[in-house]
Formats: sequence, structure tokens, C-alpha cells
Amino acid sequence: MFYLVFVAIFIALISLCLWHLHKDYELLSLCRRFKTTDGSEFVKGKGNSIFGNTFDTIGMTSEELFYYSRDYAEELKRSYVQYIVGFPIYNIIDAADAELVLNDNNLITKGDMYRFLHPFLQTGLLTSTGQYWNTRRKLLTPAFHFKILEQFLEVFKKESVKFIESLRKSTNKTDEINLNELVPRFTLNSICETALGVKLDDCADGDDYRKNIAIAEHSFIKRVMNPLMASDTLYNLGEGRKDVSTLKKLHAFSSNIIQKRRLNFDEASVRKAQEMDSSDLNTKQRYAMLDTMLLAETEGLIDHAGICEEVNTFMFGGYDTTAMTLILCLAFLGSYPEKQQRCFEELKEFVDDDLANLDNRTLSQLKYLECVIKETQRLCPSVPGIMRECHTETKLNNLILPKGAQIIVHIFDIHRNPKYYDRPNEFIPERFLNDSTVQRHPYAFIPFSAGRRNCIGQKYAMTEMKTLLTYILKNFEILPVDDPLTYRFLAGILIRTKSDVYVKIRKRL
Repeated sequence: MFYLVFVAIFIALISLCLWHLHKDYELLSLCRRFKTTDGSEFVKGKGNSIFGNTFDTIGMTSEELFYYSRDYAEELKRSYVQYIVGFPIYNIIDAADAELVLNDNNLITKGDMYRFLHPFLQTGLLTSTGQYWNTRRKLLTPAFHFKILEQFLEVFKKESVKFIESLRKSTNKTDEINLNELVPRFTLNSICETALGVKLDDCADGDDYRKNIAIAEHSFIKRVMNPLMASDTLYNLGEGRKDVSTLKKLHAFSSNIIQKRRLNFDEASVRKAQEMDSSDLNTKQRYAMLDTMLLAETEGLIDHAGICEEVNTFMFGGYDTTAMTLILCLAFLGSYPEKQQRCFEELKEFVDDDLANLDNRTLSQLKYLECVIKETQRLCPSVPGIMRECHTETKLNNLILPKGAQIIVHIFDIHRNPKYYDRPNEFIPERFLNDSTVQRHPYAFIPFSAGRRNCIGQKYAMTEMKTLLTYILKNFEILPVDDPLTYRFLAGILIRTKSDVYVKIRKRL
């Protein structure tokens, strides 16, 4: 009996492989039909076998996979093409090439790899495409109006106060602070209250949610790392079965919060908030992004399942991206005391000692602090690369990409391209002062992507980061533990340091 089961499984696997080979045959042939309009030779990434680059990453660690692309950029110094079974890939490391892709209205579909996020996010704003994406984008845009951000600032300030208290407690226990433990709690609490209107620390399953969202992202990384797990069928038969419980918990959490918010939903108050009626800014129930979707639900523009998709997308995209930038920014400030002192002098000039009065006008005056954040984002963009897929034959300059080709815009490599930056691997915030940015290609700095699919929450993120850094620098001096320029990174949809990031702090007198 066991023998028959084994044979059946073996035949099934062989059949599955043959089916994939047949399905990918057209794309394999299209790989060979990459061409240029003038007959010139395009740059190719040399593969390790007759199958092109298909097996290059087999057996690599996450760290090795991250630097696999960095090594190509360093060696070729131009955008290049790779051949991978089923995925002919155009790798972009040049700002001019990135501009062509990100501004092309026919290139708004995310790359195939984003389907690995579908079990968690389904077809939310991050993963959807076409008219479906366009409708959702228009629906959600009002939630990020600058007047709404003024309300969210109060959440950031309250959470910053809690963060400062946690730092004070930490200084009583150890000289070194593990930023990877503290900062994500701040950003997740902030996005939860601003997106959902609930305080995660007040939820009985708040800590479980934090753990489960980390597991969901790790599942994505595992699929990127293992070519066998790229197949939905094989993934669902194996590792995917282990993730079912985690996904159920994540979806149940967001669904329950939505139901609770729906019970207290006040349509009239939400309409006032969206009309930017200042008299409504201090209502008992603060406006949340979720209210925008609940209002759209009353108008038949979205259903409960769609709201769940966007809530999960907000949570996933809105907490760890800003957390990693904040972590690395604090590490850089600790390692460059003269830059930190300049930020502190700026704070003394523009920010009252009573931080309860901090507002968006004051934050907008902190130009050098913004330069520090931007230089951190340049060296360590929270999303190192983004993908697009060609649905039709696409011409980019003199290169013609066949239908089905994948495009990766390597933001990490564009940001460190010596064509656009002197001493590209050094931390120099002054390069973002106004006079220094005039001659630089506008797509040489794209930490929030660009074009039609740019990040909808970039002003939200900058306000949140400036707020927390203001509170920290007003209360503490940051001291270094390691040089952040020596950090090693791991592959994934978000940037990750190989090891946790530590700093020391000293109370300001």
C-alpha cells in the first residue's frame, strides 16, 4: 500500500513539473527574444548553467541572496537582463530607466513575486492592479489628507511619550538598548490606532498580533528563498499548511476590530472630518483610516472583505517600514555626533520644551532632521526593490521587453549609484539640502517609489518619524555601539539587518 502511495505521489510531482515546464515554455522562448531597436547588445547577467540564472540562488542564505543583486550592480554598473525559468527579468539600477518604468501607465501591475503576499493581503492596494487598484487608490486617498494627518499627530505624540518612558526604564537595566525590540512596538501601536481607531496595547491579543504579523512576513521570505515554494501548489501542500493558523488569527483580529468600529460608526462625524471641519477635530472618537472605508461601504463602493484587505495592507505596510528607518536613523545619529548635535540645535531653535505644543508647522521647520531621515532612507531604503510585470510588449528606450517579462527596480542600488552621488556609501545628510538636490536626477532618490504607484502614506510616515525623533533627541543623547555602515542586510520585501541594532543613550541635562 505504501509503495502505491509513493508511486502516486511521484507521478503527481512529475506531472506537476511537466505542466509548469509547458506553461513556462512561451516565457522561456520570450527570454531569448529580448531585443533592442537599434540592434545593439543589451547587458546580460551571466548565468551559471544552460538554464541561465535559474539556479544561481539555490542554497544561498538570506544574506547571500541580498548581496547577489548588489554584486551584479557593482560589476555591470548598468541595468541588466537575467534569464530565469518562467521569469525573464530586467534589473534596473539606473534612475533614468526607473523613471521610464514608474511613469509608464502600462506598467502598474506588480511582479509575480507579490502573489506570495496574497494569502495575507489578498488583493489590497499593495497587490492589486488595473481598474480595481485605481478605484481603491481613489477611495483611500482622503484618509491621508494633511488635515487628517493633524489628527494623527496626537497619536504619534502620545505614543512617543510612552516610548520615552520605556527608554527611561531601559536605562535602569542595561547600557545598551535593543532598538529592534522597542521601535516596532511604537510604529505598530501608531498604525493600529490611526488605521483602526483602537489601541493595540489595550487589546488582549495585541502581542499575539505582533508575533503573527512577523510570521506572515517570514513566510513571504521563505518563498522568495526557495524556488520550489514559488509554486502555489507545492507551497500549499507543504509550508503553506503551517501558515494557515497564523493567517486565520491575523484575519480574525482585523475582522473583529472592523466589526467593533462599525457598531460605533458615525457617518455624519466622518463626513465632517473629511470636509476638514476644524470644529470636529476633537470629537470623542478620533477619526481613523478605517472610517473612510466604512463610509465607502455605506455607498456600496467596498464590502467587508475589501475593508479587511485594506486594513491588513495598512498594518503590514505601515509599521515595519517606518520602524526600520527609525532604527537605522537612530544608529546613524549615534555614530555621527556632529550630525546629532546639529539636529539638537535645530530643535532648540524651533521646538518648545513643552512637546505637548508640537504641531505639523513646527515639524516642517526641522529641515536638517529631515535630511538625516532622507540620507538614512537613501543608504537603507525600507523597500530595497519593487517589481513590475509586462502585460504587453513594452519599449523602454531602445530595449524591447516581451509580454510576461518581469522588471525589478533595485532602489537600494539606484540610491548608491556613483553616477548620482559622490561618496555614495558614506552618510552625508547635507546632500539633501536644497542647493545640493537641484542637479540630481529626480528618480535617484525614490524611498517611497514614484509615479502612479508611489506610497500613499509617505507624508504619514515622515510625520511619524519626525515626531518620535524629536521626542528622543529632546530627552536623550544617542551614543553608538556599532558603525551602521558595517551592517549586513537580509533579502526580503523589507530591508532587514542581519543582527539587531543597539545604541546607548544618555539623559540630557
